[in-house]
Amino acid sequence: MSAIVLNEKLEKASELALPESFSGINPHNLYLYVKSAQAAMRANSATALTRSQVRGGGKKPWAQKGGGRARAGSRRSPVFVGGGKAFGPKNNRNYDLKVNKKQKKLALNFALNEHALNGTLFIVDSLEVVSGKTKDAAAIFKALNQRDVLIVKSLLDEPTYLAFENIAASYVIESNELNAFLAANYRSIVIEKAVWETLTSEAK
Repeated sequence: MSAIVLNEKLEKASELALPESFSGINPHNLYLYVKSAQAAMRANSATALTRSQVRGGGKKPWAQKGGGRARAGSRRSPVFVGGGKAFGPKNNRNYDLKVNKKQKKLALNFALNEHALNGTLFIVDSLEVVSGKTKDAAAIFKALNQRDVLIVKSLLDEPTYLAFENIAASYVIESNELNAFLAANYRSIVIEKAVWETLTSEAK
């Protein structure tokens, strides 16, 4: 597998082979990381009132005997409409799923390898929008000719961030923010050469 190296005009100049450690990775590592990332993003706001938290219900609905019906002591019981919820959801549940460092690294390498396989992994020397204007960022996005793109910079400058901020199909991050979830979430990735060299050196 190879990454496509782009020149200053964002045209294909050459290719860079991926390290052997990027291939043969079990895709289950990516599944575990994505599952963990999605679990961490859960709002965890679902909650229900128990019978002790529902208002009212002080009066006994009907007499204990003589009516031919089952005994009832309070309208707050879960068997009544408007009553409390038995074993309902509470917002104190922990959805965190542990993924160790090795699995995170394998998941990212697998995602990058898949992009290389699909021809959607690009390497550039540097990518920045000095003007900070969206129209200049849009020109770069158009030149890449991709449906959406994740741009990974070694150091994110404010003009470049502001230029791409209004382009919904693009997302610019620094190298320390790159993870398997983002890599799998975008159909193409553009990585600065300095970041790529760091990634490949760590993979050896």
